[in-house]
Amino acid sequence: MWLKRKKRNRRLEREHLIDVKLRSQQLRAARLRFAGIACSVLFCLVLTTLLVWRGGEWLLNRFIYENDAFAIREIEITTDGVIAPEHLRRWTLIKPNQNLLALDLARVKRDLELVPVIHSASVERILPNTLRIRVVEREPVAQVKSVRLQAGGGYEQVVYHLDEHGVVFRPLDPRLRSRPPEFSHDHLAVISGIDARELREGRKVDSEQILGALGLILEFDRSPMFGIVELSRIDVAAPDILHIYTAQGSEVFFSLGDCALQLHRWRLVHDRTQRWNKAIASLDLSISNNLPLRLAESTPSSSRPPLNPKPTRTKKKNV
Repeated sequence: MWLKRKKRNRRLEREHLIDVKLRSQQLRAARLRFAGIACSVLFCLVLTTLLVWRGGEWLLNRFIYENDAFAIREIEITTDGVIAPEHLRRWTLIKPNQNLLALDLARVKRDLELVPVIHSASVERILPNTLRIRVVEREPVAQVKSVRLQAGGGYEQVVYHLDEHGVVFRPLDPRLRSRPPEFSHDHLAVISGIDARELREGRKVDSEQILGALGLILEFDRSPMFGIVELSRIDVAAPDILHIYTAQGSEVFFSLGDCALQLHRWRLVHDRTQRWNKAIASLDLSISNNLPLRLAESTPSSSRPPLNPKPTRTKKKNV
């Protein structure tokens, strides 16, 4: 027996389909309107930002960076050393009438500190048209004599200075000085036994031996041996040992340990040998348990004080 299917109401189906299509079109239209509004708002924001940026840039250039009122009219340069201010001014690479506010102070500071003989520099704006520069020069503590290959062939002797931090730099060219040197640097102790690869101008040495020798020199200037003997040369070739030669003809061995204690022991031995009317020929202070000592007959040359004790440089300001 066949069952008759109920006929569907096609009119209702068509109405439902039309209603779904209508709602989809409305939703799509609403999305398009929202996207259009969002794009318009974004475009306005970008345009406004661009106008403000360009306008602000134009205002800064017009009233500040290109304003003649802020052109550099005076450069105040002070240094604690002897470099002539005109050379320091040339090393800053500042152009005539350059704008003070547009000047890159970090660049000026970096350019000055790239000069090996300069330890540090500070740069300051003084509105409306003054630039103030303060320079601290490196003070040599020791010297190193080495050789280098000449451009045309052959070798030449070259002298390097080391400051208390171990930075390598060449002696200042006399043409760069504002005044003649007050004393010669020939009094500086010579550090020998250095690998030439350690000597990179403007760079700090890495060797613990060299840094230990510099520390010994600085400690010597504050020790009871200062003014009694003169350090002539310090050899750093032997590991962990500083071999000292004095201008009075003595040889003293130091370890890389407590230099102050070893200098104190040196003074005690020196005073005792003086009472014996003897001089120290060789003394090993690197051994803590005993003091290997070799004496020599006291002579006028071995008992005389240093002829040229290391002067204390009084730093002066050049303007």
